Amino acid sequence: MADGDETATIQHAAAKLTSGDLDGATDPFALFGEWLAEATVSEANDPTAMALATVGDADLPDVRMVLLKGFDRNGFVFYTNLESRKGRQLAVRPKAALCFHWKSLRRQVRIRGSVQPVEPREADEYFASRPRLSRIGAWASAQSEPLPSRFALEKAVARHTARFAAGAIPRPPHWSGFRLVPDEIEFWRDGAFRLHDRRRFSRLDADAWESVALFP
Repeated sequence: MADGDETATIQHAAAKLTSGDLDGATDPFALFGEWLAEATVSEANDPTAMALATVGDADLPDVRMVLLKGFDRNGFVFYTNLESRKGRQLAVRPKAALCFHWKSLRRQVRIRGSVQPVEPREADEYFASRPRLSRIGAWASAQSEPLPSRFALEKAVARHTARFAAGAIPRPPHWSGFRLVPDEIEFWRDGAFRLHDRRRFSRLDADAWESVALFP
């Protein structure tokens, strides 16, 4: 590439940082909804997949992939076995971080905040919407506990399948959801020559957010 061409490309990339949806965005929830909608079209697998980071034993971070099951201005919702490692960690330290990475769009969203249980009614409604075998699996799996053999899991599935037969499957008492209430939401968009686009929204109060552009 000639020097002039490279300079023009860099200038074009730098100009991109001062325009576009990030620069004019004032509502992080609306912007997240737009990005998620685009990811739903472009991502081949699990556009709602997100890394969930919690604080574990000895104050060590712990991270795993979970699925976003809903979001609104109250926060971002996911479900789990409350007796799993993440469930126990959140019971002790109810703060967490989320990270979405949409490779096809070259975008990332990072979210940090406090975590609170969803209402039982909300958990019941979502649980009832799950496939029947997934509901049976929630009863059968002692999530995060040592598994003596694959047969032990299959046996537990068979036992609960027979237990519920063709009847209704209630939500297990050890299974529910959490809502992460964000204090910060940061949007990242890939740029040429690592001149990425970053904007962080920080909560001022229940409905007001402060927005600042960040160096890439």
